[in-house]
Amino acid sequence: MASLNRIAIFASALALSLTTVTPGVAAAAAPGAAASASSAHVVPLPVSMTTGHRVFTLTPSTRIVANSAAAHAVAEDLAAYLRPATGYPLHVVDGNPGHGDFDLRLGNPGTLSHDPDGEGYQLDTSTTGVTLEAMTAHGLFNGVQTIRQLLPAWIESSTVRPGPWTIPVSHITDYPRYTYRGVMLDIARHYESPATVKKFIGQIAAYKINIFHLHLSDDQGFRIAINSFPRLTSIGSQGSVGTDGRTMDPGGFWTQADYKSVVAYAAAHFITLIPEVDSPGHNNAIIMSEYNDTANPLLNGHPQDINCGTNNPPVWNFTGDVGYSAMCPSSDNTWTILTTIIKQLSALSPGPYYDMGGDEVTQLTQTQYNGFLEKEAGIVQAQGKIAMGWADISAANLSGPTVAEYWAPSGGNSPDASTFRDAAAKGMPIVMAPANHAYLDQVYSENKTARVPPNPFGQDWACATGCDVDQFYNWDPSTFVSGAPKKPNVIGVESAVWTETLRNLSEIDYMAFPRMPATAELGWSPAASRTSKSSPAYRDFVQRLASQATRWYLDGVNFYPSPEVPWHLAAATMRASVSGSRLSGVVSLAAPGVSPADVKASVSWGDGHTTRADVDGTPGSTMKVNSLYAVTGSHTYKQAGTFNGVVMMHAAGEGSASVHFCVHVNAKHQLAVATGGC
Repeated sequence: MASLNRIAIFASALALSLTTVTPGVAAAAAPGAAASASSAHVVPLPVSMTTGHRVFTLTPSTRIVANSAAAHAVAEDLAAYLRPATGYPLHVVDGNPGHGDFDLRLGNPGTLSHDPDGEGYQLDTSTTGVTLEAMTAHGLFNGVQTIRQLLPAWIESSTVRPGPWTIPVSHITDYPRYTYRGVMLDIARHYESPATVKKFIGQIAAYKINIFHLHLSDDQGFRIAINSFPRLTSIGSQGSVGTDGRTMDPGGFWTQADYKSVVAYAAAHFITLIPEVDSPGHNNAIIMSEYNDTANPLLNGHPQDINCGTNNPPVWNFTGDVGYSAMCPSSDNTWTILTTIIKQLSALSPGPYYDMGGDEVTQLTQTQYNGFLEKEAGIVQAQGKIAMGWADISAANLSGPTVAEYWAPSGGNSPDASTFRDAAAKGMPIVMAPANHAYLDQVYSENKTARVPPNPFGQDWACATGCDVDQFYNWDPSTFVSGAPKKPNVIGVESAVWTETLRNLSEIDYMAFPRMPATAELGWSPAASRTSKSSPAYRDFVQRLASQATRWYLDGVNFYPSPEVPWHLAAATMRASVSGSRLSGVVSLAAPGVSPADVKASVSWGDGHTTRADVDGTPGSTMKVNSLYAVTGSHTYKQAGTFNGVVMMHAAGEGSASVHFCVHVNAKHQLAVATGGC
């Protein structure tokens, strides 16, 4: 409790002791209290987690100790995550850990023999410290993401909060199921800046995603500068889907320096960036740029022969339709352009993959298509890269290392899953991204409620009745398609964000969250019986998912308040002020999908008086989840004493939350506010 002789300068925040009364959602543990496994809402679910009693509490003297240069770098990441909300210095040091420290160490804990790629970690928390051990820096980084989620959600705040900052005593052994856990973003249909893409990379890194697939070119835009072919961006970048002749959205492009900065940012988050320039179809932006590039010394003076599309001469089509463009495999100019693109992007991309695309080509014969991909794969492999493409490429006779990504919505024994079976028959590694389970641009459920607005954007060709969280969670990548002639080599899973209808990060986030974490869990966590909304695995997942909402609010993520997720109120103190004998408090409240008018709040001041609290904020709309709300109240204490106060909040369907505080009033009616109850 603050001393009374300091009250004139005292500006404490009301401390919080949060209790959320929602069936199946555990209350947050107070310092020294018993903690249960259910209080750790970690996504993706760890391989093994046991939780004991009591908690570890961060303090201003907590240090982060690293045993090597690589561990030191990750320790700096951890400190950067935790400093804004705690306000603690969290010095990163070498040497031996002491009481109350984090200990990050590279080593072999002896529990990660089933870890496929060195991404696993072991995390041990006691009341006196936290030890994170992994065999690689990537494993330490993954452990850091778990530490973030073990702490209260308000740790994601960009401003200082009062805490307490506790982690339940626990032992976690964790490593991924699949080597490849990806998210794809299309910046060709609608341009996104490097800063926007970096923000998105930071969001997905929190869920242990390790691949970022960047769709750089399509019919409506070419987004990366290529030396010796300036028209690819001076012409090909200036548009987006739905631009009506480029009058509404001017598009844009990245310089190669921009691209390198995004590659480096992804690598700093232990994410590999894969570039994709789709071919031989979806090439209208390239064809429109180079069709009349007759003065380019690298071309033969007759670049018109690159066009095998429907229209000759070619015309822009900003509607998002497919199937009308293709580059001609018989044209030397085609290969001059593509070879230059492949060489430059490969040199800029240190990762092992280059994605050729290869989907939805209707303007070439099968023989032309196969020959095109076979030649392009050879060019890619000559750069030391693994050639990758949509599973349509399995029709070609591709030699050397190649990976197929299965995108069709057909599963089981459906004959429409032939590209998967072809890839399996040829022994190709396969990444699973079936559109009805992994395409984040598909609309959510068409079953609307009063709290959930209709989808303002998104497509429905793969999800005619909508695809909500359960569609993204309740399937198994390794068994989705049956009847392959040999056991398929499924190496992972990927969520895809196509942007025909998505114009900015807010809209991308709305479609990606809360579904992307479901794909992340399929890629990371052990196989489970994920069959329906009633399965134990799914019920457990949506409980853990609900606890991510406050983190998303604090990170500025505009998520969709799916009715399948049992969202609950979460509150933390933002500030309190004292003026004479009057106390004013403001509590920050997360209430997904609930308008301010639907939250009932009151303050019991502890002296026999209870007053209504005001709830203010921006309600949700068809394009944005509601903001964090401010719950405010003021009261004048007229007598000396010590008073237990509580701010109480309730919303139908999301339970209740309460914030406790203690006020001491002396004989001179001076106030001191303490954290928690008295």
